[in-house]
Amino acid sequence: MDCSNIQFSLQKSKIDYEQLQMLFNRVAFWGRERTIQDLKTAVSNSNPVVTVWDGKKMIGFCRGTSDGIYRATIWDVVILKEYQGLGLGRKLVETALSHPLISQVERVYLMTTYQQKFYQKIGFQENKSTTMVLQNTYDINPISLGDSPTEEKSKVLDTAVV
Repeated sequence: MDCSNIQFSLQKSKIDYEQLQMLFNRVAFWGRERTIQDLKTAVSNSNPVVTVWDGKKMIGFCRGTSDGIYRATIWDVVILKEYQGLGLGRKLVETALSHPLISQVERVYLMTTYQQKFYQKIGFQENKSTTMVLQNTYDINPISLGDSPTEEKSKVLDTAVV
């Protein structure tokens, strides 16, 4: 396959969300229920976001989250099947890992169901000590952010009344 037209982008504004949704539907069994609105929210709250293009066709995507110093996570790595095996997935992950928000952190996490060997080739190692997850179905009493009429409204979102 001719890869001379392949381009990688870090520009969120370039993302075509209909193509992104189709990419998840075609490649990711775990991402088939994602709505365009949910994808927009995930992208806006992620940095870096890397897309891969063959001309005007989005063929790959991944995103990261990071505190910039201690921890980062790579999420949602997808490449269309017909483009797999060409080194594009590796380049996609390496592009995210080289971003300034991720390249200097102590530890980068990644969750995968079946692709451990692919990520091990990039340098990821199994980590059996980090095995907890919250499915967000636990009934947690939310903290008040000052929206109650009896409470003084907080002007800062990082202040909460408990």
